[in-house]
Order: sequence, then structure tokens, then C-alpha cells
Amino acid sequence: MAEHEETLMEKIAEKIHGHDSSSSSDSDDDKPSESSVKAKVFRLFGRERPVHHVLGGGKPADVFLWRNKKVSAGALGAATVIWTLFELLEYNLLTLVCHLSILALALLFLWSSATTFIRKSPPHIPQVQIPKEPVLEFAEALRFEINRAFAVLRDIASGRDLKKFLSVIAGLWILSVVGNWCNFLTLFYIVFVLLQTVPVLYEKYEDKVDPFAEKAMREIKKQYAVFDAKVLSKIPRGPLKEKKKD
Repeated sequence: MAEHEETLMEKIAEKIHGHDSSSSSDSDDDKPSESSVKAKVFRLFGRERPVHHVLGGGKPADVFLWRNKKVSAGALGAATVIWTLFELLEYNLLTLVCHLSILALALLFLWSSATTFIRKSPPHIPQVQIPKEPVLEFAEALRFEINRAFAVLRDIASGRDLKKFLSVIAGLWILSVVGNWCNFLTLFYIVFVLLQTVPVLYEKYEDKVDPFAEKAMREIKKQYAVFDAKVLSKIPRGPLKEKKKD
């Protein structure tokens, strides 16, 4: 009798254990996988790649993201020195180039002349030449970007995309306002400093920035939908892409 009770209790325990394991496996199956959750995470500007790849990768991205702190600090320091010379000290570019050339040539001439009296080897002055391939690659990349900008401007001027037209007009107007506040060199320095600080900060705190950006994008889209329904939809559009042949 005791043995019968023990076998009965064992069967009941096995059934309870099997039910718990099956329910836990079902609950695990119902949960979304970690990869799917990560895939649904909102990223700023709709990017799917790391910030380093978005910035083009290579050495420029390393400089902007401070992968090599000495190079990044040197680039930021050089930009700050140039901006200080031209803006705060009001140096002229031609004057600065001439003064630096005079100083360099004078030091090298005196050093070379002094070696003949002290009987030491003259300084080694390297021969500087601009390589051909990087210049051609830069010119080709610049030509491609200019042609693409012309194509975008042509598409905007055709009147087919009102949203893009308003975005470009707003961007140019903001740029003109900023141009009234500062000159081109100051604007270039501000953009360079932003490129040296914003990407690295965003890469460090992207998990906190992206949720706020998602809320902002939703609100912008909502306001644009209202503006489109009340204003933009009532504006006559430009010529259609496809016209009937005569």
C-alpha cells in the first residue's frame, strides 16, 4: 500500500513538472527575441549602421569620433589656432602665409649657413611633392557631389515635390540668417567643432537620445500632416512627370 502511494505521488509530481516546463517554454516562445527587439529600436535619421559607418568610416570618422585622441585634439587645436589668428587677431591670409614663409626660410638659411662654421652636417630639407592619385580622387568625388547637387536642385525647381522644396527653402533661409551673424570662417569653425563633439557624444549616449528623437519626430510628422491637410494640399502642383505625347 505504501509503495502504491509513493508511485502515485511520483506520477503526480512528474505531471506537475511537465506542465510547468511546457508552460515556461510556451511563455518563452511568446516573448519576442532579443534581435527582433533590437531591430525595432528607433535610430536617429533612420540609420541602421553604427555612427562610424554613417560618417564614412576611415580616418575622418576616427578623427570625429576621437578614436585617436592625439590626432583629434591636434585637429581641433589647429582649427582653433587658425580661427584665432584670422578672427580675433584679424590676420590676413596672404600676410600670414608671407610671415610664416619668411620665418621658415630665415631659420633654415641661418641654420644652413651656421653649419659651415661649426663643421656640422646641414639640415635635411625634404623634397615635398603633391601626389597625383589623391588629387584626382578628390576632384572626382567633388565633381560627383556637385553634379548630384545640381540634379537635386533641378528636381526641386521642377515643382514635383513641394515638401522637398519647402525644406530646401527653409534651410537656405536659416543659412542666410546665420551668415548675417558670422562670416564664413567662423561658420566653418563652428561646424568643425560640432563635428568634433556632437557625433562622439551621440555615440556615447545614443540609447538616451534616440527615444527623445523618436518622440520629436512623431510630433513633427503630426504637425506636418495638419499643415499639409490645411495648406499644402490646397496649393496647385507643378507639371506632372509624365505628359501625354502629342
